[in-house]
Amino acid sequence: MTQDALARARALDRPTRDAMLQRAPEAGRFWHENQGLFEAAWKEWEQANPTDLDASVYDSRLRAAVEAAWKDPATEGAVRDLWEEVFPGVYKTRFFDPERLCVLRSYLDKVASAGIPLRPPYGISLNRGGAMLDPRSEGYLGAPAFQTFYRGLMNTYMRPVSRLLFPDIMGCDTQTFGFSVQWQAEKDASLRPHSDASSVTLNINLNLPGESFSGSAVSFIDPATRRVKKLYFEPGTALIHHGSVPHASEPIIQGQRTNFVLWLYGRNGRIPHPDAEIPRIDPRVRWTVPPEPSDGFAPF
Repeated sequence: MTQDALARARALDRPTRDAMLQRAPEAGRFWHENQGLFEAAWKEWEQANPTDLDASVYDSRLRAAVEAAWKDPATEGAVRDLWEEVFPGVYKTRFFDPERLCVLRSYLDKVASAGIPLRPPYGISLNRGGAMLDPRSEGYLGAPAFQTFYRGLMNTYMRPVSRLLFPDIMGCDTQTFGFSVQWQAEKDASLRPHSDASSVTLNINLNLPGESFSGSAVSFIDPATRRVKKLYFEPGTALIHHGSVPHASEPIIQGQRTNFVLWLYGRNGRIPHPDAEIPRIDPRVRWTVPPEPSDGFAPF
């Protein structure tokens, strides 16, 4: 690609909202045929937009515990202790440092104004403020610095934490998938009850301190008792659960909520059987990165 990739990407006519919602063939062709152009454009854009996005955005307690566990997996109990079970099979912790989230949010604001087409996550709804994060997805956020951060998030943090809290997903966690969502009052406001096509889902709030919103709870449904609990996000907090746990995003009434939604699953979408025996896993195995490459399968 020549150095004018950024200008060429910005000049493209994007698919319409209706074409994307209806999965029209022309929308698919747009993202597929221009993938190489978009990747070149993100590289060109990044040369003019360097970033200090790094591991300092993580909560300091979580970062210290995770770094220690990678050095000595026998210390992984310190990671487990940071997660509180707030509903059966649903855990919560402070994942990102609220005072450092401004670095990530500033970066994402620059990305949104870059003018390079980003495919919204229209498998769940046409979330206009969202973007696909994983290279397996067409129209993904292909800036090299972000991809380095994303790989670290998935491999260094999400996968070993998921294996620690949900041992049954071991082997059904080799593939990554991620997207961002932005719930806005009177725009993209809610999502009906559903389960995810994932072994594990990690949902991280990116709102800054003082960036308030009302409504927009995540409601979880206990399949056994039908009990429902509404859980709310604070800046930098995360919820993690099996993808099979039914949940919904309640309507947002005021303001805006921005989140990363991250999935793990096995090759070709494999997830653990609900009646599978819980394996005993050596901590040294848990804190590893599987060598299996991306299978190219994207749930949506």
